[in-house]
Formats: sequence, C-alpha cells, structure tokens
Amino acid sequence: MAHVVSERVIPIMIQPLGNLPVPAPLPGPTWQPGQALSDQRKRPLRDLRISVTDRCNFRCSYCMPKEIFNSDYVYLPHSALLSFEEITRTAQSFIELGVEKIRLTGGEPLLRKNLEILIEQLSALKTLDGKALDITLTTNGSLLARKAQALKDAGLKRVTVSLDGLDDAVFKSMNDVDFPVSDVLEGIEAAKAAGLGPIKVNMVVKRGTNEQEILPMARYFKGKGIALRFIEYMDVGATNGWRMNEVMPSSEILKLLLTEMSLKPLEPSQTGETAERWGYVNEHGKHEASLGEIGFISSVTKAFCSDCNRARLTTEGQLYLCLFATQGYDLKPLVRSTQDPQALTQAIAAIWSQRNDNYSELRVSEPMTGNHSTLSDAKRRVEMSYIGG
Repeated sequence: MAHVVSERVIPIMIQPLGNLPVPAPLPGPTWQPGQALSDQRKRPLRDLRISVTDRCNFRCSYCMPKEIFNSDYVYLPHSALLSFEEITRTAQSFIELGVEKIRLTGGEPLLRKNLEILIEQLSALKTLDGKALDITLTTNGSLLARKAQALKDAGLKRVTVSLDGLDDAVFKSMNDVDFPVSDVLEGIEAAKAAGLGPIKVNMVVKRGTNEQEILPMARYFKGKGIALRFIEYMDVGATNGWRMNEVMPSSEILKLLLTEMSLKPLEPSQTGETAERWGYVNEHGKHEASLGEIGFISSVTKAFCSDCNRARLTTEGQLYLCLFATQGYDLKPLVRSTQDPQALTQAIAAIWSQRNDNYSELRVSEPMTGNHSTLSDAKRRVEMSYIGG
C-alpha cells in the first residue's frame, strides 16, 4: 500500500517492505528457559525499544520532514496498533529472553492516549533475576511539563528529551512547527522535579543547520546534572535526504568543546552503551556527577554494532533488529494467538539467534561516492519515525 505525495511514492502502514513474514519455527533445538540467548555475533538481547505511536507533533527535517509527513499522509488506524495488554504480553516474552530495559518511543510517545496505563503494566514485570525493569521514554518534550508527574507515579524511571538547540529561530526551523525552546526546557525541569532521572538530552547535529548551538547547549546544561548527548546526523530511512557532507563528526564536536571547557573520558555505564561518555571536571580536574556529562553517539563515523543488544518493536507489532533494518518480522499474529503461550517467545528467540546485523560497521568500511555510501539502499530502510529511535 502506498500514498502519493508530490509525485513521490512513499510506502506507509508497513514500512518499507510491504507484508512482512510471520516468523516460523526454525529447524533444530528450540530455546529453553534459562538458556543463554545470543545472536550470530554473540550479542545478548537486553534492550527493547517499543514504538507506541507512528504520530508526532514535530516535523523535524531529519526524521519526519513536512513535505512528506503532511496533511495527506496516512497514519496507522487505531485498530492496527497493539493494545497495552498486547504490548505488555509481548514485553514479557522479551523479558523471558533476557531483556532488562524497555524504552518507549514513537513518533512522539506522549501522544498515545493513557500511556500511563501501559507504564503501570510494564512496571509490574520483573527481570529474570527478579529486579524491576529499567523503564524509560524518549520524548520531544512538548507535553512533558503536564505529564511528568503522572509518568513518574505510573512507574517510569527516566526520560530522554530531544532538543536540537537553544536559539528559538534555529530550533523552530528544525522542528518546523514553530514550537519554542522554553516549553521544552519547562518539560525538562518538570521531569527533574518529578524524579525522572538521570535525564538525558539528545541533540542531533546537522552541519549547516545547528552546529552553532553546540557550545551554548554545553554551557547551559553544565552543572544541571544532565547528560547532554550529541548525535551524528544519521542515514535512517528514505525521507530525510541524508547527505554525508551534513554530518559533523563527534571528533570535531569534541574538539570544539575542548576549546572552552575541560572534559575527561568516562567509562561506559553499561554493556552496549551507545554513547561515548565525557564528564565536566571541577577546578581540581575531577569529574563530579552533579556537573553532568557529555555523550557522543557516533553511529556514522564510529560504529558500535559489536555490542548492540537492542531490538525494536513497532506500534503494530513488527520486530526489527537494527535501526537501519531492511527487513523485519510480523509478530502480531503470534501476539494475538492463544493456542500456544510459548510460541511468541520461541519465535523471538529463533529470530534473535539468527541476527547478524552490522550496518554501521559496513557503512564505515565502505567508500563514499559523492555524498553517499556505496552501501546505501535508503529506498528499502525502515523509517525512524515508524520504528522509533
């Protein structure tokens, strides 16, 4: 199914491959409870990203550009979405396979009505060793001020807020809906007051658009106990018009920061950490957590595929194993089946055990032709707005 916008054919509903296969049992022994699960590169399954909506109230050029996601764009009908109970049931299967962290994404997840109910259901689940799940959420911050306390009360642990600059003109040009910086900052403060921390703030850096906001952002968040993370502009999906000459490498951002402030490298906070961490230091040259930290997510220039432990579930129940995926699996029939309660868990285990994704490593190793990698097959990659960041 496709929708025509300005003479471009944009695949919708199931992006970008049409009907995806329902996973079938693989030959050989099935996974057994308590058995270690890893993919073909010996990577465990620890982190599940769940998209709860394909809608967003921003039109950021690097994710949901307005010329494509306009008033004619057809979003998923509510009937196509997994219910909260179905999401929770699916999450339980992932937990049985080793997942310890769940991140709710979108689109903009706070647009999903009564999201607190889902968070309550997820927070009742326990990891394999009986601990509470690490439940977090990524948001553009537009609705956070009014929802922060309710999210915390429902069981949400932390939030990550997207903010691409402090200058209103720059930020409004990037979100393309005239949304002011002050409202996002208000949401961050509300989240901090509610105890949704430690808070992370993500800034996508696009050369020629907002690199002048790097130092102001670092100055502003220093001393606030917040992790500010700079993300290289990525070649996700097919609609953002990605060009390599618009990527500002993390190494260049770090060099800029060091012209004004002292930073020291920090150890990864956990296995599979996507960000390279640097801490603000005090007058004695030591990092203090209260000062906050800087992170660099360098998936264009410095791949972190080797220890990626993340799976992604779309809002209609499709499983993708990489942010740059060109194929996925439709779990919805198994989610809604009552014939074999373990069929879903076994199917996920079979899919993960065959996983071999390492797109970013391959991209880094490929020569560039003009502004694009020879590896690029953007016409087939799933959209970030559909799969979640």
